[in-house]
Amino acid sequence: MPETTIRTGTSSGDASTRRRYSLFLLLVAGLGGLLYGIDVGIIAGAYPYLEATSHLTAAQLSYIVAAVLLGTVFSTLFAGLLADWMGRKPLMILSGFTFVLSIPVIALSQGYGPLFFGRLLQGMSGGLIGVVVPLYLAECLSASSRGKGTAIFQWLLTFGIVAAALVGMYYSYRVQAVSLTSNADAIFLFKDHAWRSIFWVSLPPGVLFVLGSLMVSESPRWLFRRGKSEKAYAALLRSRSPEQAGLELREMEETARLAEQKLPTGKRVRESLLQRKYVIPFVLALVILACNTATGINSIIGYNVGILLQSGLSDLQAHWGYVLFTVVNFTMTMVGMMLVDRKGRRFLFILGISGIIVSLLGVGTLFLRTEKLSVDAASEVQSMVTPDQELTLHFDSDLASRLLAAHGSAAGQIEGNRASLAIIYSYGDYTAATSFVRSDDPAAAPIQITRASAVPANKVESFFKNPLADLDAARLAPLKIRKAVIGQVPDSQHGWLVAFGLYGFMAFYALGPGVCVWLALSELMPTRIRSNGMSITLLINQLVSTVLAGIFLPFVSKYGYSSMFFLFACFTVLYFITVAFFLPETKGKTLEEIEAHFEGKAIA
Repeated sequence: MPETTIRTGTSSGDASTRRRYSLFLLLVAGLGGLLYGIDVGIIAGAYPYLEATSHLTAAQLSYIVAAVLLGTVFSTLFAGLLADWMGRKPLMILSGFTFVLSIPVIALSQGYGPLFFGRLLQGMSGGLIGVVVPLYLAECLSASSRGKGTAIFQWLLTFGIVAAALVGMYYSYRVQAVSLTSNADAIFLFKDHAWRSIFWVSLPPGVLFVLGSLMVSESPRWLFRRGKSEKAYAALLRSRSPEQAGLELREMEETARLAEQKLPTGKRVRESLLQRKYVIPFVLALVILACNTATGINSIIGYNVGILLQSGLSDLQAHWGYVLFTVVNFTMTMVGMMLVDRKGRRFLFILGISGIIVSLLGVGTLFLRTEKLSVDAASEVQSMVTPDQELTLHFDSDLASRLLAAHGSAAGQIEGNRASLAIIYSYGDYTAATSFVRSDDPAAAPIQITRASAVPANKVESFFKNPLADLDAARLAPLKIRKAVIGQVPDSQHGWLVAFGLYGFMAFYALGPGVCVWLALSELMPTRIRSNGMSITLLINQLVSTVLAGIFLPFVSKYGYSSMFFLFACFTVLYFITVAFFLPETKGKTLEEIEAHFEGKAIA
């Protein structure tokens, strides 16, 4: 259709109708953020009860936590291609449906396999949402509202984490009430019911997101790239005046003409990420996304209750601590939303990352002060291994006192009634670790070490766990206790100091990277490669996150929480250097102006 026909079209509604649709669009996109937040946060409240009732090993529990991130990796790998092939709107619908499907798979699971698969589906949903919703917002919102609009996605993402924490808090009170009136079997059954119910509660937001996605328009820029100018104009008219819609459509046409004029044949070709003018923004976004997750944000959220338990808080205090943690995230994200279009992305990035480094070092130092008092009871635990090369150990205050007595004055500062234990063990070439258990937890499940908990079931699994290991030899090798670390569980004052350190971490993350990272991802990529570029960078981001979540429990069992936090701090220093020296300010710039900056051109 000729340009003049499109330019003089009538408005699809008055200003109030357009305003209502814009709000609805942000609401639907916000529901996507809500689901992403639930994906990340739901496991924290469910984890203690899943750990207590599932009889899974520390490695398997790590895989369950990391399965969401692994699913995100798989879906992110193809999200950009799917967004280009089927459109932004259908992919939003698909991502919501995948989330809805994952809930019954998880909640009804009766073993490791179905539970892992359900969490994998949940992660696939999160990966699709993480690409398509910021992409959709970047292409549908104007330059003046893009920062605030994308921040709403992050804001409701944090609200999803808060909601998940409150659900976990509710069941923590229920578990405490049952513990006061019931026997161990009843407590076990209720904990099993609790973690399943926590997942069921997260189903309604997924259904709402699917319904909302069915009602929004397709991205006008996707429609235009598909040669559907009339539909692109109609989509713009739902949220813009005819004059604004016509102006934006002319900009799309001008950009397309410039791309065609660069070729001597006059033909239009698909631009590659490997072209020189795209390398800098692509690599910059890649490093920013990788460093963002290397701060430990997903691991700290996913294992938050466990971290607080080990720091000295009781079960109820740890759940309350996590609720406050999510409230800090939610509140500071609102502050970031108000500042992102006023102070700029780069300013908030630098402020937030600086605070993260200080907070991580503080928490690591607090843990180091208590962990350096631990003793190794490996020889005593080794003597308890049964002839069939397995070990079942109920770590209570009596056993803790006996193990500590064998170490005399070296264990003098550790009290048997407030001790923790983690065991590192091996069968042949395969090493594994248990989670920390506390002697003052009467409802704690016994430590169970079997060959299946460390030795892979087949050669494929063996290759990924240890490619140089001898699987056949490990199936016959004796159980060797490498280390049995007994430490003092600190008092609640120490636990709250750790909690406040984590609140500082979360506050600075939410204020800076939490709000700005999605903007950096969508703004840095040039328009013609945005979907695929976002997909690739998010893939690397999720790979890093998956690895960190997968190794978290075994790592802290071997080296302590302090080493994990110091490692996160080192990665964050690299993050600071990247942002401070290489990231340009994008506040108030159109996507075309940002692209011109990396091409070394000025906008007239």
